[in-house]
Amino acid sequence: MGLVDVQNAGSSPSSSGSFSWGFQSLIRRKQVDSANNKPEGTQLAKELSILQLIALGVGSTIGAGVYVLVGTVAREHTGPALTISFLIAGIASALSAFCYAELASRCPSAGSAYHYSYICVGEGIAWIIGWALILEYTIGGSCVVRGISPNLAFFFGGEDSLPAFLARVSLPGTDIILDPCAAFLVLVVTGLLCVGIKESSFAQAVVTTANVCIMVFVIIAGGYLGFRNGWVGYSLPSGYFPFGFNGMLAGSATVFFSYIGFDTVASAAEEVKNPQRDLPLGIGLALAICCVLYMLVSAVIVGLVPYYAMDPDTPISSAFASQGMQWASYIITAGAVTALCANLMGSILPQPRILMAMARDGLLPPMFSDVNKHTQVPVKGTIVTGVLAAALAMCMDVSQLAGMVSVGTLLAFTVVAISILILRYVPPDEVPLPLSLQDSIDSVAFRYNKKEIDGNNPEDPPLCTCCAVDSVEHKALEDCHLHPGDAQASLGYPLIMKEKDEDKVNDKRRRKLAAGSIASVCIGVLLAASTASAEFLPDLIRISVGGVGAMLLLGGLTVLLWIDQDDGRHSFGHSGGFMCPFVPLLPVCSILINVYLLINLSLGTWVRVSLWLIIGVFIYLFYGMRHSSLSDAVYVPTSQADEIYRSSSEHLS
Repeated sequence: MGLVDVQNAGSSPSSSGSFSWGFQSLIRRKQVDSANNKPEGTQLAKELSILQLIALGVGSTIGAGVYVLVGTVAREHTGPALTISFLIAGIASALSAFCYAELASRCPSAGSAYHYSYICVGEGIAWIIGWALILEYTIGGSCVVRGISPNLAFFFGGEDSLPAFLARVSLPGTDIILDPCAAFLVLVVTGLLCVGIKESSFAQAVVTTANVCIMVFVIIAGGYLGFRNGWVGYSLPSGYFPFGFNGMLAGSATVFFSYIGFDTVASAAEEVKNPQRDLPLGIGLALAICCVLYMLVSAVIVGLVPYYAMDPDTPISSAFASQGMQWASYIITAGAVTALCANLMGSILPQPRILMAMARDGLLPPMFSDVNKHTQVPVKGTIVTGVLAAALAMCMDVSQLAGMVSVGTLLAFTVVAISILILRYVPPDEVPLPLSLQDSIDSVAFRYNKKEIDGNNPEDPPLCTCCAVDSVEHKALEDCHLHPGDAQASLGYPLIMKEKDEDKVNDKRRRKLAAGSIASVCIGVLLAASTASAEFLPDLIRISVGGVGAMLLLGGLTVLLWIDQDDGRHSFGHSGGFMCPFVPLLPVCSILINVYLLINLSLGTWVRVSLWLIIGVFIYLFYGMRHSSLSDAVYVPTSQADEIYRSSSEHLS
C-alpha cells in the first residue's frame, strides 16, 4: 500500500457518503490483540494450566442433560444404538473443536468466537456473534440453575422439602414461581468468580471431578449389574437399530447439543499460561473425555433396561432401581447437582469476558473493560452478569427459552469455521492502527515506497539501482557509473520489477477467486440445508433450489481444493500453534452441519432470537458503530505494523 493509500484509509465518513461509510463499518476488521493494542488496566491474570482448562471444558459440557437425555432419545429415536449417536455427535462437534483450537492458539485473547470473527470476517458479524453469545450464556446459566432446586430437594425428602428460605414460592394470581435457591446459587458463583480466576477454576475442578467420579460409578456399577443379570436391553427382537439408520441420525442431532460447552475454554484464552500449547490440548481433551463418558454411560443404561421401558425423566436412577439398587438414586442425584453447578460456573464465566472484549473495541461502554487490580478479573462485568442471571433465574421458568441457547452456539460454530477458511485463503493483509501513530505511519510508508522504487525488498539490504548488487558489496566494484539515489536507474533493471508486478497481480487474482469460492460455499450450504429441511415446499422447488445450492457448494469447494492457500497464513497471529487439519474439507463439513441444525430449530426459537438480535442491531447503530475503536483507524500493510510500533516507541523515548 502506498503512502497516499494509507492516508486515504482513514478518511472521514463524509468523503464517501454515509451509506458507504456504514457498509465499511460492517466489514472493517481489527488486528490480533497484542501488547501493542490492549488498553492499560484491561490485562487479565495468566493463571490457567492444562488441567484447569480440561476441568473447565468438561464441567461446562457435561450437564444434567446426560442424566435425562439418554432416556428420551433412546425411547424416541435410537433404541440401543444410542451409543453410536453419541459417537457421531462427538465427531461432528470435533469439527468445530478443531477450528476453535487453531484460532484460539493463534489469537489467544478474551472474546472467543466474537474475537475471531472480528479479526477474520468483520465488525458487523462480530457484533451479531457477541450479542448472540451474551444471550446464550445468560439464558444457559438461568436454565441450568433452575434445575438444581428439585435435585437438592430430593436429599431433604421430596420436591417441597427444602428449607423455607430456599423453597419455591408461587406468586398469587400469577403463573410466576419464585426460586430463591436458584438466585442464591447464582450470586454465590458470581462472588466466587470475582475472587479470581485461580480460585474459581480450582472450585470448578473440584466440582467437575466429583461429577466425573459419579459418572464412573454409574459405568462400573452398571457394567457389573449388566454382566450379572444379563444385558436385557441388547437381547431384543427389534435388534440394535429398532428405528433404523435415520432414527440413529436423528438421535445424533438431538444429543449434539450435549457437547456444547467446550467453547468456554476458548473464552478464557487470555488467562492461559501457555496458550499455543494448552488451548488446543484443553479443547481436544475435554471433548474427548466427554465423548467417552457419554458413550460408556449410554451403553450401560440401554443395556440394563429395554429402551421402551426406560423412564424419560430419571432413566439412570430407574435403571438401577430395576436391578435392586434403589440407594444409587442418591449418588446419581448428587451427580446431577454437581453437573449443574459446574455448568452454572461455565455459563457465567465467559460472559463478562465477552463483554470486556466488546468494550475494549468500543462497541460497549468502557465500564465493562475494567479489570480489578487485585483480582485481575473483570469484576464489574461479572457482577452485572451475575445479577441479571440471578434475577432471571429467580422470577422465570426459562425452560421454554432453552432453545435460544443453541442459536448462539451454532452461529458461533459456523462463523468460526468460516474464519478458518478466510485465515487460510484470504488472511487480512492490512491492520488498523490509531491516528496517534500517523507520523510513524507516514515515515515508514515513505521508506517502503522509496525502497520499492529502488527495486528491492524492504527486508533485504539496499541494492545499487544500476546493477542490483548489494550496496555493501558494491563498494569493491569500480565499473558502476550511476549513483544509488538515481531513481531513473531502476529502468535499467526492468525484469525484477516486472516479475514483482506479475506476482502481485497473480496473488490479487487468487485472493479474489478464493473469496468468491468461500462465498459460494456459504450460499450453497444455506440453499441446500434450507431445501433439505423445507418439507412443506413442492418437490420441484426443493430439487431445483437444492440442486443450485449443491452446485455452488461443490463448485466453491473444488476451487478451494485446487488453488493454493495464502502464504500469509503462516505469519497470522501467534505462529507455532495448532493447525486445523483437512482444510478446506473439515471447515466446510462443520459449516454444513451447523447450518442444518440452525435451520431445524423451532420457529418460536427463531422469533425470540430475532427480537434479541434486532435490539442488538439498534444498540450497534446508535452506540457501537460510532464508538468503535476502528472508527478513526488507519489501515496499513501487515508487514509494516511492527516497524511502525517500533518507530513510534523510539520517537516517544
